[in-house]
Amino acid sequence: MHFGRKLRLAVTVGLSACALSLGLIAPTVSGASSASGTLTFAEGAGANPNWIFPFESCQYCSVDNINQFQDEMFRPLYWFGLGGSVTLVPSLSLASSPVYSHGNRTVTLKLKGWKFASGQVVNAQSVMFFLNMYKALPADFWGYNPGYGIPDQVSSITHTKMAVTINFKAVVNPLWITNNYLDQVTPFPDTWDRTSSGAKSSCATGAYGSASNKVACTNVYNYLNNLSSQTTSYTGKLWQSGDTGPWKLTSFDNLGNLTFQPNSHYSGPVKPKIEYVKEVAYTTTQAEENDLQAGKIDLGFVDPGVLTSPAPAPGKVGPNWGNLASRYNLATGIIWGFNYAPFNFSTKDPKVDAVNQLYIRQALQESTDQAGIIQNVFKGYGFPSYTALPAIVPASMGKAPVNPYPFNLTTAKGLLTSHGWTMTGGVMTCTSPGTGATQCGANITQGYTLNFKLVYASGSPALTQEITAEVADWAQIGVQVATSTESFNSVIGDCSSGSGFQLCMWGGGWTFVPNYFPTGETLFAVGGGFNVGDYNSATMTADIKATDFGHSNLTAYAAYTAQNLPVIFQPEGTPTGEIIKTLHSKIGFVGSPILNFMPEYYYW
Repeated sequence: MHFGRKLRLAVTVGLSACALSLGLIAPTVSGASSASGTLTFAEGAGANPNWIFPFESCQYCSVDNINQFQDEMFRPLYWFGLGGSVTLVPSLSLASSPVYSHGNRTVTLKLKGWKFASGQVVNAQSVMFFLNMYKALPADFWGYNPGYGIPDQVSSITHTKMAVTINFKAVVNPLWITNNYLDQVTPFPDTWDRTSSGAKSSCATGAYGSASNKVACTNVYNYLNNLSSQTTSYTGKLWQSGDTGPWKLTSFDNLGNLTFQPNSHYSGPVKPKIEYVKEVAYTTTQAEENDLQAGKIDLGFVDPGVLTSPAPAPGKVGPNWGNLASRYNLATGIIWGFNYAPFNFSTKDPKVDAVNQLYIRQALQESTDQAGIIQNVFKGYGFPSYTALPAIVPASMGKAPVNPYPFNLTTAKGLLTSHGWTMTGGVMTCTSPGTGATQCGANITQGYTLNFKLVYASGSPALTQEITAEVADWAQIGVQVATSTESFNSVIGDCSSGSGFQLCMWGGGWTFVPNYFPTGETLFAVGGGFNVGDYNSATMTADIKATDFGHSNLTAYAAYTAQNLPVIFQPEGTPTGEIIKTLHSKIGFVGSPILNFMPEYYYW
């Protein structure tokens, strides 16, 4: 997302076990009656929304904040994904499809004239408001990647009342700019252009990139950012005035429980058929499963551990949990992402010298039994991840490599002993320091031990079982890993801090949302918006730039991510979601690969 998810992140961005509950899509219903009934939706364990301002830092970039919360109210300039698709949906976008010209050095965006809830037309100034803030404070937005895309590759911007033209410094790949930058733009209303409840500002109207506009936008950002940290403000007039989506927020508490109702000012083509959408917060999957068994949830998820029969094939469902089978249908899907645990290459990491050694990362990867975890923990609901691409990508985007580091404990242990390590008291200890081919490596001293720390998200039995199994296998090759748990949101913050760990896992890896073209500048470029491990490689940078500023083929990039291991690749769990049988759609439900939650497509 962003993490999982999300990180839209995210970071794509939530826990893999609840991915489908964040992304069930139904088709448009023709001739349906006015909105009625209540839809109750289970948030991921420990993954409750906690940020409303759609200009968030890395810490808040997740599926729970963006896909299942902000996007219901504040629509991005371009909408991607409907049903099983991950492509641009022009009919749901605030602007017509972008038009590239001048040899892909210029793009023009024409607004359709939708309206904010305040009544203001979504126009070029609304887009400039976001772009001006991004130019003034790029490092405060999770999508910023120094030297890439918007704003760093923008040479100038001009606009009329209903169109924005962006000129780039170099030739850009249109697929990359549209899918990974223009889709991140969220038009802001004039009502947000203020530095206090009563003081208006000029961030929206100032000259792009000017010194005075930087000051104005910084002051506006500080006000809105502070207000977003106060969840009691979320149902207030200011936030709700910016609503362009099909839903308006009518209640929100500090745990993340919330209620949406239809936005009567929504300009889009698909109006809600449900009167109330309630999102319910949980700290553990067991608590959520208890509510499912009691029939209190309409859209939820189960930990795969409760399923007694395995999936017949990846992306296919087996029999449902007996406790729910009479009331719910089990559903799954394939996520547009991959799962991983970042290494910590930061200078804050006291073990960074070991992390910097490829052979040590290779040993850890070769002792990670992805197939065993998928079979024994995920009950077959998953895919292995060997590279930083989704499990299934179109051939036009490139070819995924063959797994270069298959699971083999003997080979993994041999890598360490052949590089000057000796097992002492159950942990590998450096007995041959130096930089030679059979020595431990740069800055690793005599007696240095392979003791690592890993922090991971609490609340999911499957994730705990996965970590337990991996730690046991790593111990067999002499790498001792101590673990600690925190909530999903806290782990996201820890991973972003660069201190206190050698590995971190929030449990869902990365979903390519809203960077739908699966390039790596956000994850692995120096200063990338979600390069949480501070990874730095000249070869990786070259591969990324070749794609972003040239072709759309990801083969070389994919091969290098698999070989160089900027992360430990982990099995990608496919969703195990539950849909109450009385909820309908015209042609059925399918899982959204990019975890969109679009309740306006449901009806009772």
